[in-house]
Amino acid sequence: MKSALLSHVVLPALCLTPLATLVLFPLLWRALGSFLGWYLQGGRPCSRDGPKRGGGGERVLWAAIRATQQRWPKAKCVVYTGDHDVSKDAMLARVKNRFNIHLHPPTINFLYLTTRHWVLASTWPHFTLAGQSFGSLILAWDAFSLLVPDIFVDTMGYAFALGLSKFLFRDVPTGAYVHYPTISTDMLDSLDPASAVGSQGVNASQGVGVRGGVKKLYWRLFARAYSRAGASADVVMTNSSWTQAHIQKLWGPLRQRSPNNSRLHPIAVVYPPVAVRELEHEVEVSPASEARREKVLLYIAQFRPEKNHALILQAFAHFLKQQNNNTTTATGSDNSNSSNNNNNNNNGGGPRLVLVGSVRDDSDSKRVYQLRLLANELGVRGRVEFHLDASWPEILDWLRRASVGVNGMWNEHFGIGVVEYQAAGLVAVVHDSGGPRMDIVVDVEGGATGWFLPPLFSPCF
Repeated sequence: MKSALLSHVVLPALCLTPLATLVLFPLLWRALGSFLGWYLQGGRPCSRDGPKRGGGGERVLWAAIRATQQRWPKAKCVVYTGDHDVSKDAMLARVKNRFNIHLHPPTINFLYLTTRHWVLASTWPHFTLAGQSFGSLILAWDAFSLLVPDIFVDTMGYAFALGLSKFLFRDVPTGAYVHYPTISTDMLDSLDPASAVGSQGVNASQGVGVRGGVKKLYWRLFARAYSRAGASADVVMTNSSWTQAHIQKLWGPLRQRSPNNSRLHPIAVVYPPVAVRELEHEVEVSPASEARREKVLLYIAQFRPEKNHALILQAFAHFLKQQNNNTTTATGSDNSNSSNNNNNNNNGGGPRLVLVGSVRDDSDSKRVYQLRLLANELGVRGRVEFHLDASWPEILDWLRRASVGVNGMWNEHFGIGVVEYQAAGLVAVVHDSGGPRMDIVVDVEGGATGWFLPPLFSPCF
């Protein structure tokens, strides 16, 4: 009798409670993902630069806090973080060393969350976009249980956390600084091989067949939910014209129809902070300094898949091959073996490719290992250098020494590194898309400020 009561009454009742929903939904989601996930493999993980990530997004966070401290000295800035192994003093010291940003310790505090694993791509091997977005709700609940802020600002790209904040605390103003839309119209179009961008991105031309049809439907439904959550923010800022156009297309219509549209501000472009003044002071740009520059191609970017380091390695190998062929033609001799040896064993006089970037986790470490293998397979191991988690002084040193700065990402949202290249006097060679094309590598007074990677990429080098 007791067992029947437990199995037929108590357990079903518990399954209807909100707590059980939070517990059981992820389990059911994973089970469904394991069953249908092969249809939707290759989804773009949604990850952003939080504390200790080392990217441009993290720079925005610390620069915003510094600006707040300068404008409102008595304001308390609270950062939600999952970096339990980093103390406040260590975090602030790292910010000073990595970004040269000095913060006032008494008015900044860190609250440590225990649920960050819910927003990691590794937690959601299938249905990654939706899974991480659901995880952001759990993460936001964890944050609000520690402290309900007077103003809630998201710089991580968690639109659903903004929606939850507005649902729970209607009078709390919310703001979003969007580095990159979690899903964009370009991503949707890239699934179609017949579209203009059907060959671009990590999901290029994957919208064909039954699997592709399911993926398209999933992405479109997710885009609607993402738009509704993001549109709830009172203030929306984007880091580039490209990001603004996509967020305006996704969130704009819903914001205009909102009953509170009178309090909603227009979606604005606020370019991310770049240390241009410091670069002008630290990096000399003159005929004398240009004569001292080395034959170095520099790529500053996190080791994430969308940064497309493999493309740059392949382009560099293609360039060296062309250079060797030209040398062979000019001398009339066959030196293919010696050329290959020179590429694998740097003799100090030829061109080099230097990859500088931060490593966030084990997946990034594995990616670096794969890139090292690729450099070896391409025969350019001796011409390629990897510098992981470089400090700001190290980055300055490479900006002084390098001649060319490259960026191979399709639809780079802005491109802080590209601006740093230009400020340091490097020739910028970038992908013909996104923020670099629309905001950075633009003609000034009729003159070019850089070059774009064409389809065959090698002529730029």
